[in-house]
Amino acid sequence: MDVKTLCLAVLSRRDATGYEIRKQFAEGPFAHFQKASLGAIYPALTRAAEEGLVTVTEEAQDGRPDKKVYSLTEAGETALRRACEIDPEPDQVRSDLLFLIFFANYQTPEKIARLIDGRIAFYETQQRELDELSANCVAGPGREFVRGLGSTIYCAAADYMRANRDDLLAKLDSEERLAAE
Repeated sequence: MDVKTLCLAVLSRRDATGYEIRKQFAEGPFAHFQKASLGAIYPALTRAAEEGLVTVTEEAQDGRPDKKVYSLTEAGETALRRACEIDPEPDQVRSDLLFLIFFANYQTPEKIARLIDGRIAFYETQQRELDELSANCVAGPGREFVRGLGSTIYCAAADYMRANRDDLLAKLDSEERLAAE
């Protein structure tokens, strides 16, 4: 999805500043499946305002520049509905961790173990957070489905890593010993 559509999606839930929109992608519900930087959000909001998809209200703040609060217009909601009608591109997994493990032969088994253990802990934390979302917020069926799928993916990834970690490390250790001979 393009960043303008992502901003419209956040604003469909409530009015927000650019910073508040960014938080939805950093630590909010969208953090698990989309990314949007402030450097992309503000130009997208400017375009959306120029196209009449959002309105901007400036709110005064003591000792700071005025805060811009964005609201979705009827045209913005229509644009969001239209954007939701497209067929999505295939999902892509982009992972620095997978890249590093792919080239594990350039690293020590200890480093690979540390990377895998750290990622297992990360996945467990993410899964817990998603499971807590279910208990703490009212969600529609689509949101609950996405939350459940995300939790399942994190669980499956952690399970795979736990089940295959020691075998990978043993193979790396064996290769390292052979190379040393």
